Amino acid sequence: MNQPKRHTPTTPVQSIERPCPGLLSIVIPCYNEEAIIEATHARICSIAPRLGMELEVLYVDDGSRDSTLKKLEQLAVEDSRVVVIELSRNFGQQAAMSAGLEAAQGDAVVIIDADLQDPPEVILEMIAKWRTGVDVAYGRRKSRDGESTFKLVTASLFYRFFATLIPYPVPVDTGDFKLCDRAVVDTVCALPEKRRYLRSLVPWAGFHHAPVDYDRDARTAGETKYSAFRLLSLAADAVLLSSDKPVRFIWFLAAVFAFVGTSGLAAELIFPSKENISFPTILALLGFISAAQTVAIAIVGEYVVRCYRETQARPSFVIRGRTTATKQATTRSYQEGESA
Repeated sequence: MNQPKRHTPTTPVQSIERPCPGLLSIVIPCYNEEAIIEATHARICSIAPRLGMELEVLYVDDGSRDSTLKKLEQLAVEDSRVVVIELSRNFGQQAAMSAGLEAAQGDAVVIIDADLQDPPEVILEMIAKWRTGVDVAYGRRKSRDGESTFKLVTASLFYRFFATLIPYPVPVDTGDFKLCDRAVVDTVCALPEKRRYLRSLVPWAGFHHAPVDYDRDARTAGETKYSAFRLLSLAADAVLLSSDKPVRFIWFLAAVFAFVGTSGLAAELIFPSKENISFPTILALLGFISAAQTVAIAIVGEYVVRCYRETQARPSFVIRGRTTATKQATTRSYQEGESA
């Protein structure tokens, strides 16, 4: 099968014929968004006439515990463009987005959060980029309203740290808000990983990427679903699923200890000291070395755990039901989630 032509980030964009008008799929993962989901759909509907494309909107309910699913099902009844995918429990945002990508039928697919922090109006500019031959038009945040200085600084540092660990170009100051061409979606969906981090998988696929700058709004309703612990867990997954440099760092650490030990032994042989090393000094050295060894074992253990999860080959998500304007939610089998 012929593979789509890929572009490196430095390759000039070539004119590529895009389907006209074509179908645009918008994937929106949802978890406890009852306070804002109707406003989100209203904003999507308000830009629909300007898209220049046919539209399908896929809401993926990630095991919400409030009335989000009921409101989504009502939207599906009222709007034939809406498809509601109900997961059997909370699998996490990455799995919910993967479920949406699997189900999307569009020539281009947009991923956007339900909280309206990423303005849907930016999709118009993403489509314009796509029409010129760009395969991935990703949202790049110029500003982030409603967030603390601490979060802004730590997020900026992490994006740059993460980019240095990845052996291929990864944009900084971006989230999951992006438009992907059908070829990109098919490539990502075909990858065998069960535990996914789409912010690195999409750049890994290659093709031509281009930014669309925008100002991120503050959340107007509902609450963030990411606690400090969940953010740290997501950051750990981002690094460990995308890079092997943490393991390579252990070699560097071992080399440092070997150098320090060899230097100390040489110094003792050349310049023997009559002074005894104090017990607190010995305790401090042992504590430092033990901590470094424990960290090294923990890093390797994290990779082993993720390898174990992959060998289990469990699906990334399980779909419980699907709702459209003409078909109410129906129970689905376990196997129908395995393609994630």
